[in-house]
Formats: sequence, structure tokens, C-alpha cells
Amino acid sequence: MRLLFAGTPEPAVPSLRALLDSPRHTIVGVLTRPDAPAGRGRKLMRSPVGALADEAGVPVFTPPTPSDPEFLDALRELTPDCCPVVAYGALVPRAALEFPAHGWVNLHFSLLPAWRGAAPVQAAIRHGDDITGATTFRLEEGLDTGPLYGVVTETVGDTDTAGALLGRLAVSGARLLAATMDGIEDGTVVARPQSADGVSHAPKVTVADARVEWSAPAAVTDRLVRSVTPEPGAWTVFRDERLGLGPVRPIRTGQVVLKPGELRAEKRRVLVGTATVPVELGEVRPRGRRAMPAPDWARGARTEPGEVLT
Repeated sequence: MRLLFAGTPEPAVPSLRALLDSPRHTIVGVLTRPDAPAGRGRKLMRSPVGALADEAGVPVFTPPTPSDPEFLDALRELTPDCCPVVAYGALVPRAALEFPAHGWVNLHFSLLPAWRGAAPVQAAIRHGDDITGATTFRLEEGLDTGPLYGVVTETVGDTDTAGALLGRLAVSGARLLAATMDGIEDGTVVARPQSADGVSHAPKVTVADARVEWSAPAAVTDRLVRSVTPEPGAWTVFRDERLGLGPVRPIRTGQVVLKPGELRAEKRRVLVGTATVPVELGEVRPRGRRAMPAPDWARGARTEPGEVLT
């Protein structure tokens, strides 16, 4: 089939690469978000998907929105049979949805109808899901409500961060998307309506959402931190300044009792109290500095008994 691929960030790259490598399909164009400032110099940078398309010699389209008239004209001229989508980052308008014969097929990183929305991987970790996955479905105007083509599942590990889990799903999801394109072409894959049961929503995670509440149980704190690693990054406040946090580890044994947020710096570890057992800090990132092991930070900061994180 002739395909127009839509995607933007790094997790979409494996899917584009899989379709570029497919002998059965031709990528006639790539739709991605406009170049954006990045790095210390704030130079305009191509998205990861756009950069791969440039390398492959595929035409790249970066309209401000996919409802842009020039893009819609280009879409009609390209005459794609289907438009696979992975984390494009903007809503596709009805005028574009209705154009390809096989529509727009989205790869979403959850087991729909669970975790519809912008942050499904983060939501799965934060809420303690044991199993998640990826789903291909046909886009419609509702938010992730379209009929389903296929799924793959993935176990959520006890130490998984959102970055690690999304990395695995990007790879297995790419295989699923390629197989879905093959099945649509063959007529062996038919979309089926989503269940009305089990619907949940995963809105975009903000910096405010990533602040640790030490009054929560240790297990909740652990999942929160992992769910926002690496982006937007967990944080707390120490001596009136923000302190970034890497993954923490609940202390399963011992008789250490600390109040929520209370610090205890030992020679080889730094503990913080929660509503249940303490957690051990991993890496921390003081404002304006690089991440470092928590014991090194505590020695440099000269933490005192009874000090707290808030």
C-alpha cells in the first residue's frame, strides 16, 4: 500500500523504520510536528521522525496543524491508501480522516479502552498495572475511541520507568503496526468496536503532577517517581529549592521509622519517610547541577537530622 506516516518523537521511530523496511508498502510522505528549538543553543531541530524521513529521502510535511489547506492539498495529491500514526501530537481533522480508503490507523501504547489519552504508559505505571500493551485502531474524531485492529501485551516490571517501558512498547508496537498494515492490505484484519467497559483516561502529565507527596505510602511514591522518569521528572523541595529525583526504592526490612518527608542520611544511603515504610533515594538532581548519587548529595549539602523534603 501507499502510506503517509504521521509521527514525531523517538518512540515513533521504530514504527517508521519498520514500514520503510517493509517490501509490501511504500512510504510516500511523512507528517510530523514543525521543527522546534532544542539544546543549549535553542536551534531549530527536526523531530526524530522527520530526521529519519530525511535520511530515507521521503518528503516531509510540517504544517502548523494537519487542517492546514496546503497540507490537505498535498495529501490528496499523494493519494495514500492508509495513514499509520504513532504519537504525532495533534488532532487529525475530519477532512483528512475521510480521505484515504483505509483511513488513519493509530498505534496507541495501552490496551484500549484502558488509558485513552496522551500519557498511557505513565498512567499504567502510576496506577500499578501488572500488564499493559499497545493497540492499533482506526482514528475517528473521538479521543482514542475508534475500532480496534490488534494488540500486543507487555508486563510492567517492578522497577520499570516510563522511559524503559515505552522503549519496549515502541519496538513491539512497531511490529504490530506493520502486521496491521499487512492485514489491512490482505483483507485479513477487520476493525472491531471498542468495549464500553474498562474505559479510563490518561491526560498529559504536567510538572506539577510530578511533585512527590511524602504523605503517600511508599509503594505509591515509588510508582509516581518511576512513572515520570525521565519526563517530566519527579521532584520535591529541600531548603526552599527544587530537588529532582530519580527512581526510589521502598525499604522492605529493618526498623527505621521516619515521619513523612523526614530525611536520614547514612554512609551509603539516604532514606526519606513516607506514610508507610521509608524509601531509599537513588539519584538526585540539585537545581542547576547534574544528577548524582543521593549519598554524595547529602554529604555536599550537609543535611542535618530532622530536616525534611516537602
